[in-house]
Amino acid sequence: MGESQLTLFQPNFNRSIHVEAREERLSADGGALLLRELLGRLGLDTWLSERLRDPRDPARSRHSVEELIRTLVLLQGQGWSDQADVDRLRMDPLLRLAASSGRGDGPVRGETGLCSQPTLSRCMGWLAEEANRRVLDEALREWADRRHGLRCRPPLRDVTLDLDSLPVEVHGHQPGSAYNGHYRARCYHPVVLHWDRGDFLAARLRPGNAHTADGALRFALPSIRWARQRARSVWLRIDAGFPSPKFLRGVEEVGVRYVARVRTNSALERMAAPYLRRPPGRPLRAGRTWLHELRHRGKRWKRERRVVLVVLERPGEQGELFLDHFFLLTNAPLAEVSGEELLRRYRGRGRAEKDFGDWKNALQIRLSSSPRPKTHYRGRRLPGIPSGRDSFAVNDAWLLISLLAANLLDLGRALHRRATGEATSRETFRSWVLKTPARVALGSRQIKVIVGADRARAWSTLWSELVRLHPARGSPASQARPLPA
Repeated sequence: MGESQLTLFQPNFNRSIHVEAREERLSADGGALLLRELLGRLGLDTWLSERLRDPRDPARSRHSVEELIRTLVLLQGQGWSDQADVDRLRMDPLLRLAASSGRGDGPVRGETGLCSQPTLSRCMGWLAEEANRRVLDEALREWADRRHGLRCRPPLRDVTLDLDSLPVEVHGHQPGSAYNGHYRARCYHPVVLHWDRGDFLAARLRPGNAHTADGALRFALPSIRWARQRARSVWLRIDAGFPSPKFLRGVEEVGVRYVARVRTNSALERMAAPYLRRPPGRPLRAGRTWLHELRHRGKRWKRERRVVLVVLERPGEQGELFLDHFFLLTNAPLAEVSGEELLRRYRGRGRAEKDFGDWKNALQIRLSSSPRPKTHYRGRRLPGIPSGRDSFAVNDAWLLISLLAANLLDLGRALHRRATGEATSRETFRSWVLKTPARVALGSRQIKVIVGADRARAWSTLWSELVRLHPARGSPASQARPLPA
């Protein structure tokens, strides 16, 4: 009798199956505990809470800044990209445990769950203030410092920064969004900076019709100066949209080497023409590559610069009369860096572009804040009242938090790769390790989190690497043991 009352339904394809509802503390996001442990070990949530300006009245605030930051980062890390998701997951036991600053079983036994969607929306409103956005931007580089222990080790020998822009498509008329003819979509066009250790270092939201190089130099300089303090040699990799005279001059003034793909023009094509005929003889099956050193001065350049012509004979192109080719621009002299080394360094950009795509796929970035003040109340039209909310700045803050979550996932998958030898994307790591179903059992003195045996091995091997991270408390800042990128 009791069992029949618990039964919700029976599928027709197999009448032996009974779907029941019971008073259980279940969660599909067991990996939130692992992400919280990683975040806590590096102490970035505390670092942020000490620097962000919170305009709320403490007497009327239920959730601290630390808890709100954890909620934002953990939800995105677990794949919940909509602010409305926080209402659906308010009473999830493991998300409550992971986001809360409380100890013991209070976060699970109490009636207080995660913050509400309106609270999260108001939080994004004050995170969008200019001073707070600067803190969020600085937090990305602070993350890199803490993850790799850069402040307590000798300078790195060589680092490479990747600067790129990419579209973030929107559906609607969000402030600042615009139709971009290159991508053929209505979007934002942010600029992002990444480095070869696997972390995102900076990002800035731009209107959808912004040119690739708009504001890129001013945006990149803080991260370049940060990298110069932590490495003896700093390289910047960029694509053909960035090398304007002003940008190149600014990068050269700070003493950084760069390698850039450069757009072709008639002058470069005339210089390349003698090298583009196929040599006599049967082409090799594997293809061939030739490098030729050139000197070129653009119309708006004040001096000549080194250009490397890369000529490619690709497999299966025997029928083509002329060879494929492209140009690389650099300020590194030939005596310091050969053409082969330069091409090898530029081809490493493919890994960064793959990481950009991995970030967009895993985090499912949704920048859609729009000011929507009420126009009517009880059938009466209201006068135009400004909302006081800068939606473009809110989306900029949301972009930075998304990158914090991406860096957190990258650290988790790096530990997983070190423990198991399996290289995974952020999305695969989340699907297999983080999206683990779990049951919470409360005892008199313990909280037991029970996961399935099929995921237990993945968790235990990851934990064996996670505990090698030094906790942030009780010791100097930025002391995390260096890990592979």
